[in-house]
Amino acid sequence: MRKVLFATLSSGALLATAGIASAASPATSTFNVTATVLKNCLVSSPDLAFGNYTPNTGALTGSTAVSVRCTKTTPYTVSLNAGTTAGGTLAQRLMASGANSLQYNLYTTAGLTTVFGDGTGGTGTIAGTGNGVAIASAQTVNVYGSLPDNATNQNAPPGAYADQITVTVTY
Repeated sequence: MRKVLFATLSSGALLATAGIASAASPATSTFNVTATVLKNCLVSSPDLAFGNYTPNTGALTGSTAVSVRCTKTTPYTVSLNAGTTAGGTLAQRLMASGANSLQYNLYTTAGLTTVFGDGTGGTGTIAGTGNGVAIASAQTVNVYGSLPDNATNQNAPPGAYADQITVTVTY
């Protein structure tokens, strides 16, 4: 009888241990991980240099390539202001050298047909859709410039002339 009792106690001890193990099972939970990608655009704009102008020898042209990087699928519009020279407008931009000025303008195409501006008064803008903000995703917006060889510019005194244009990317 001793042997049977021992076997029964051993089985009971195993069952008791198994019950404790199942009561100590780990509790679990879950949580969500979230983020929101916001619309964003970055722009860089190198200078446009017409070079040396000699009156009465012909107009000068030049161009620059504005780099636009916007978050993927973000629609954007690029516009330019009239510049910082007093008296300059979108229809007739001016560069200054002291109190003197030199006429020029900026265009959306190499044919110099549509003035690059803010979309008002017959001026154009350039629209696009973002490819992403990585450097490799940059999109180029060309700006074409013309400095006419007209009577006003032919009467400008020698000097270094400059203006500053603000590029705006609306998204």
